[in-house]
Amino acid sequence: MQTPPNLSVKPRQFELRVSLLYVCIFLPNGVHLPYFPLWLEHNSFSPTQIGVILAAPMFVRIFAGPLVSAYADRARDRVPVLIASAVAAMVFCAGYLIPDQTYLLTLVVSVLLAAAWAPHTPLSDSIALSGVRRFGSDYASMRVWGSASFLVASFACGHILAWTSEALIPWLILAGLASVVISAFFVPRIGRPRQQAPLPSQTIHGAAFALRQPYFLLIIAASALAQSSHGFAYAFTSIYWKALGISDGGVGVLWALAIAGEIVMFFAFNRLFGRARPGVVLALGAGVGAMRWLLMPMAWPAGAGFAGFAALQLMHAFSFSLVFLATQKMFTQTVPEARLGAAQGAAFFLNMTCLATVTLVSGPLYAGWAEFGFWSMALVAVVAVILALAALRYPHSSGSGVKTVEPS
Repeated sequence: MQTPPNLSVKPRQFELRVSLLYVCIFLPNGVHLPYFPLWLEHNSFSPTQIGVILAAPMFVRIFAGPLVSAYADRARDRVPVLIASAVAAMVFCAGYLIPDQTYLLTLVVSVLLAAAWAPHTPLSDSIALSGVRRFGSDYASMRVWGSASFLVASFACGHILAWTSEALIPWLILAGLASVVISAFFVPRIGRPRQQAPLPSQTIHGAAFALRQPYFLLIIAASALAQSSHGFAYAFTSIYWKALGISDGGVGVLWALAIAGEIVMFFAFNRLFGRARPGVVLALGAGVGAMRWLLMPMAWPAGAGFAGFAALQLMHAFSFSLVFLATQKMFTQTVPEARLGAAQGAAFFLNMTCLATVTLVSGPLYAGWAEFGFWSMALVAVVAVILALAALRYPHSSGSGVKTVEPS
């Protein structure tokens, strides 16, 4: 039976099936982000090589995710595109299992994997948000299971590695990607989106509109810098903690605490910051981030030990989640829906470019300064604070927005 071009009847257990997809999508992320750098170090790559291997896929994601998502928006249904992307990611990930990994081989595999892996989250978000628009589903109640899955994966992986070795990491990532393939077959098929993806000329026009707004520019620039200040931490925090003698299980606990803080902030945001201006909220999040990176290399020498790192990881609720939510609040308040895709695309491009660039320079930073490279991230976060506060000068910062309704 062919899928109708635009399904208006809510599929059975829509929220449960999409939640399961989010669980599976974030499983491999919960292994890759904290532990893949440890596998690279296990294979005797230098800090500079590790920085390149981690940064190159980020540059690929800048283009791969939006391109595949735009194609999926014009396909008969997004699910087959998701399945193909998930299968391709599994195939490319298997390249890490080739014995005697060289720097060039690992780099090539990482780039190919990134191209296939990048569309997973935007495609899932597109399906979930279609459910929000058509059936009144609650996006947060589905998406939160992804964060919970990341937390469990990072915690469990640390304890698994404590009993085995870092050589198991590619196998765990591959198992997570396999779960994405399986769950994708259970995702509801709801046909084409009601609004077709914009043509390239329309997208360029919409992005040009967004980029002419000083308030928008300052907020997305501040957000990109605040988020990219995490690049050094994503690349080398686990390596730093292991060098101090913290076990793999302890590393897993520390990463899990960061995600736990993220989840709490997602639930508490509207109650705590619902009436605050996005620029103020973003400045607060970036400011806490600057404090986090300033204190990170000082916690251990000061005798704070594991508890000190735990407290700093909980600051992730502010340095990441609060910045992210403040940026999304700005979008809903100031960008017309007809131009929302282009505006999000401009923000995504800037965010990923900054994060990839910071990750690329993190290798030489860690090689030359070790943990004190965190202080350079504090400076990046301070610049984000300045830009966020500068945005308050413009009229859109008052919070008046434009509401649009999608045509049925």
